[in-house]
Amino acid sequence: MNETVSPRAPAHVLIVGGGGTGGALAHDLLLRGVRVTLVEKGEVTSGTTGRHHGLLHSGARYAVKDKESAVECIEENMILRRICPGSFELNDGLFVAVTDADVAYEPGFVEACLESGIPARRVSRAEALRLEPHLNPETKLAVQIPDGTMDAMRMPLRFFASAKHNGAVIRPWTAVEEILVANRTVTGVRVRDLTSGAEEVIGADLVVNATGPWAEIVARMAGCDVPVQPSPGVLLAVRGRWCNMVLNRLHPSGDGDIIVPQRGLSVIGTSSWVVTDPDDLGVPEDHVERMYAEGAMLVPAVRTAERRQAWSAARPLIGERGASTGRELSRTFKCFDHAETDGVEGFVTISGGKGTTLRAMAEKTADVVCAKLGVDAPCRTRDTVLLPHTAYYLN
Repeated sequence: MNETVSPRAPAHVLIVGGGGTGGALAHDLLLRGVRVTLVEKGEVTSGTTGRHHGLLHSGARYAVKDKESAVECIEENMILRRICPGSFELNDGLFVAVTDADVAYEPGFVEACLESGIPARRVSRAEALRLEPHLNPETKLAVQIPDGTMDAMRMPLRFFASAKHNGAVIRPWTAVEEILVANRTVTGVRVRDLTSGAEEVIGADLVVNATGPWAEIVARMAGCDVPVQPSPGVLLAVRGRWCNMVLNRLHPSGDGDIIVPQRGLSVIGTSSWVVTDPDDLGVPEDHVERMYAEGAMLVPAVRTAERRQAWSAARPLIGERGASTGRELSRTFKCFDHAETDGVEGFVTISGGKGTTLRAMAEKTADVVCAKLGVDAPCRTRDTVLLPHTAYYLN
């Protein structure tokens, strides 16, 4: 008699964290045939993901000092343009020299960009002022690179929409109260519905910690360690679209050295400091004043522009603790398999990176997860066009 063999049920992965990386990971895993539940203590994209300035990074800012991050950014910049058509304003960017020191920085900057695969074109003072009439009249030269802008929430929502369409269970307003560990193996989580107060246990074959600057806090629930340094920065939005391209100061990374046009606003960023609690950031008024002062070095008109809003967001930087400002830490990302780092099975953390590299972060994490679960399926997110962000709300 022939025995009937029941098909094996798909592996179930629970993702903790509803930022862009969590949404991209859910999308990736579902395309590989993995069942996914995602929980987020707030609304999706309500943490760091939805609070950055909306820059589609060319990677040029990191080309001189952090080549790994620069290469990641330019590669993902081009992929996102392909899979998220209509989500970006492909307005390019200018790195602008306004002092002699900025001019001296230009040759090494251009060389580093080209070495990282980032197109970079030297622009004369006259052409820079023609392209951007509100630029500081003291501008000496500029370098054009392929930056762009996006809505910080809508672009990531395309990953959530696609994941939801393919069967992901996405549960916002659901806080993880406990990570369940038995015999040094994570078996699931105990969660609390923040709208009803009800608690329940969600079992999983593997749990992924994709909580960004909260990654260290969540990892501790499983007795694990993640070297994440939350590094907040203040951003300032002023009324008026004072530039059409993304403007950067042509010098090493510093406070207030970028202006990102967003619809009828201009967003100036950012400062940098470090904290231990990513829920306790604040918006120091002296940092806001610094955004005005430094932004005016690029576009003098922003000095007196009406303030629309100022806010802060915490970067989840990977590196040894003890950084003084966060600028000394790389913007690359890292995936931690806690079976290897802490002797705890069934638990993986992804952190670091940028909004521009969320898809690459998800691919790397999905590779680790699928290898652990015995799922033999390639990544398909490099060429799969995402649903529009509005589709997230349709079902």
